[in-house]
Amino acid sequence: MFKRILIANRGEIAVRILRCCREMEIETVAVYSEADRTALHVQLATQAVCIGPAKAADSYLNAQAILTAALKTGCDAIHPGFGFLSENSEFARLCQECGIVFIGPRPEVIDMMGNKSAARRLMQQHNVPVVPGSSGSLDTAEQAKELADQIGYPVLLKAAAGGGGRGMRRVFTTEELIPNFEAARAEAVACFGDGEMYLEKLVLNPRHVEFQIMADEHGNTVHLGERDCSIQRKNQKLMEESPCKALSPALRKQMGDAAVNAAKAAGYTGAGTVEFVLSPEGEFYFIEMNTRIQVEHPVTEMITGIDLIREQLRVAAHLPLGFTQEEIQFSGHAIECRINAENPAKGFLPCPGKVNFLHLPGGCGVRVDTALYQGYETSPFYDSMVAKIIVHAPNRLQAIRRMRRALEELVIDGIDTGAELAHLILYHPDFMKGNYNTAFIEQNLDQLLSWHEQAKGDDASCTARFNNAVNSSQH
Repeated sequence: MFKRILIANRGEIAVRILRCCREMEIETVAVYSEADRTALHVQLATQAVCIGPAKAADSYLNAQAILTAALKTGCDAIHPGFGFLSENSEFARLCQECGIVFIGPRPEVIDMMGNKSAARRLMQQHNVPVVPGSSGSLDTAEQAKELADQIGYPVLLKAAAGGGGRGMRRVFTTEELIPNFEAARAEAVACFGDGEMYLEKLVLNPRHVEFQIMADEHGNTVHLGERDCSIQRKNQKLMEESPCKALSPALRKQMGDAAVNAAKAAGYTGAGTVEFVLSPEGEFYFIEMNTRIQVEHPVTEMITGIDLIREQLRVAAHLPLGFTQEEIQFSGHAIECRINAENPAKGFLPCPGKVNFLHLPGGCGVRVDTALYQGYETSPFYDSMVAKIIVHAPNRLQAIRRMRRALEELVIDGIDTGAELAHLILYHPDFMKGNYNTAFIEQNLDQLLSWHEQAKGDDASCTARFNNAVNSSQH
């Protein structure tokens, strides 16, 4: 096993990895920007190295600075977490050249699965269902228009190197296609430095269902069940749960087998996620593979009892997985709510600032992944997610009730968050029935915000009592 690991990330995922390393008696090196000098991951690590100014391009995306820090501190490996350099194949190659283990798949696998059109072709070759669309990249808007006219509208334009909804446009008529193609390609170039585009049929109002996979270097590939990620806004996930209420045992096995086949086709090692859209008619299609640990990995950990970060480290150290497919047991129901520093009533405007008072929920079946502490000042330079609340219970209804209770206990005074919106979603009849899809937020946001306005005067709520206590303490 590794003696010392550098964690090339920040925030709650850096803290999550640090804690796992400490339990495995592995020393840790944190890297931080000047804006993160007082961050929690800096304080918890064995040692910490400043790698540059606040902007991510000058720090957390600065491969040379990170590798220099790893070499100077004698690290055996680098864990990239998610985001930043986690799916950067060039960084993975540089790690290899420096004799440092990159905790993730091989660079060529990142290249293959990171290019969505190449991944799509690979899945077609191995009989993994894909959405009808282009067999390769499209060079011009005219090519895209010709194909769209053939397969029928609506269609989805996607950047081959894209992610997080960037470089993506939904198109419903032939007149919209060319301007949307050019806009999506320009966004892809700006965000990823790559304007390669492809097109596929748009499956209207699907569920977004992903399967967690793990694979080692000894020929073992397994899946650890699914996560329903359909509560999302502009392709940004807000809430995840497992198991997915829409899957029958037969469909779950079918999709799980497809996920394992996809990982094997790619020659994958480590933790990854195979993502599908599930149509209202029960048909599923591969959309992409994420070659890293996911934000929502705690949902899977809660229902399986398996530490996915620990397994990542074992696989990277050339050890076999600690379990077989048959040994994975699924228990109960888990839900995760992402808590972002943003104001849903103002178009989800980011709201960085100082945390004046903090109270985190606890109790049976509640987990909080965060790097917040009282007095910490969140930065405007990075992603707005500041915490994840995860609950586990014997069944879905109990999990919903537990999450409601956990969110009622959560107080983050000083910054606006989406916690209250998440709390209201848990009361929506369609969510409670499990009758929702990726259009849920778009279709219900106005209603949810109106509920929020009505609920502001409810002094009986736990949140209101905490807020009153905070206000009293400040006077």
